[in-house]
Amino acid sequence: MSEQLENEEIEEEIIELVDDDGNVIKFKLLDVTEYKGQKYTLLLAAEPSEEIAEDEVVIFRLNEQDEVLEPIEDENLLEEVFEFYQQEADAEDYDGEEN
Repeated sequence: MSEQLENEEIEEEIIELVDDDGNVIKFKLLDVTEYKGQKYTLLLAAEPSEEIAEDEVVIFRLNEQDEVLEPIEDENLLEEVFEFYQQEADAEDYDGEEN
């Protein structure tokens, strides 16, 4: 029974987005992080694609009011959010280590 629950949890982490051409692209939810008062989703491609590398992180602004993911055009902001996420993840890993 626990395996079934784990599979359902994994399925819930798949997000389907539609690109400008109407193609459905499936992503795995890596994490949600808050940066400068805004929430951002970090996604990984769930299936191989010509447009998105398997290990490429795709970041969207999370608009909780309208419950939509908004694309980010500002390359500098994308880099800032990703660097912030990496620092937070590294800090969590460090805190979780036993001495």
